[in-house]
Amino acid sequence: MTPVVIVFPGSNCDRDVADGLAAALGRRPQMVWHADSEIPKCDLIVLPGGFSYGDYLRSGAIAAHSPVMEEVKRRAEAGVPVLGICNGFQILTEAGLLPGVLLRNAGLGFVCRWTHLRVERADTVFTAGYTAGQVVRFPVAHHDGNFFTDPATLKRIEGEGQVAFRYCTASGEVAREANPNGSLNNIAGVFNEQRSVLGLMPHPDRAFDRALGGEDGKVLFRTLVEKLAA
Repeated sequence: MTPVVIVFPGSNCDRDVADGLAAALGRRPQMVWHADSEIPKCDLIVLPGGFSYGDYLRSGAIAAHSPVMEEVKRRAEAGVPVLGICNGFQILTEAGLLPGVLLRNAGLGFVCRWTHLRVERADTVFTAGYTAGQVVRFPVAHHDGNFFTDPATLKRIEGEGQVAFRYCTASGEVAREANPNGSLNNIAGVFNEQRSVLGLMPHPDRAFDRALGGEDGKVLFRTLVEKLAA
C-alpha cells in the first residue's frame, strides 16, 4: 500500500498525517509538492490540514488550482481514494470533488477543541473499522468549517448516504450544542457519490496516539492501510 500526502505552501498538518499513516503502515508515505504536475503510483492521496496559501482569497480556493490538483482529480476519477482533512476538505469542495462549501464558523471565531462525532456509515474504505452509530472523538481547529449547501444538494447528500460523520454529544445525540461551527445538519464530513473521496473538518491525524489525547483516529488510518493493501 503506497499513500501520498500533498503538501501546499501553508500546510501545517502534512507531518501529522504522515505520522498517522506511518504508525499504521510501518513506513513513511511519499510527500508530493503542490507545484508538481505528476503523482507517483499510489493507493491513497491525502490533502492535509493547514492554511494553504495563507487562506488569503478563500480557504482552499487557491490550492484547488495548484498544478497537482489536476492529477488528483484524474486519480480520483480513476477510483483512487482521496482523503481531505480540514483545509484538505475545503480544497476538495473548491475543486469540485465534493459537494458543498465551508463557510466561516457561525460564531465568527477560530474553534480549537475536541469534538464527538457519530459515524454515519461503516461500509466504506475509510470507515469500515468503525460501526454505524459509533461515537468517536476527534479535535477540530478551524475558522471556516461551517458546512453549507443549497437545499436540493443537502437533500441529495442525505438521501444518498453521503454524510460520513456528524457532530454529536458524548452519548451520540445530534444536538445544536454539539455543533462547533454551525454546519448544516451537524455535518462534519461527507463522501462523494462513489464513497471514494472523503472530506472532514475534524482531525483524525491529531487523534492517533494516547499522547495526543486520544486514539480514535488511529482506526481510520489502520482501516485504510488494511483495505488498500488487500
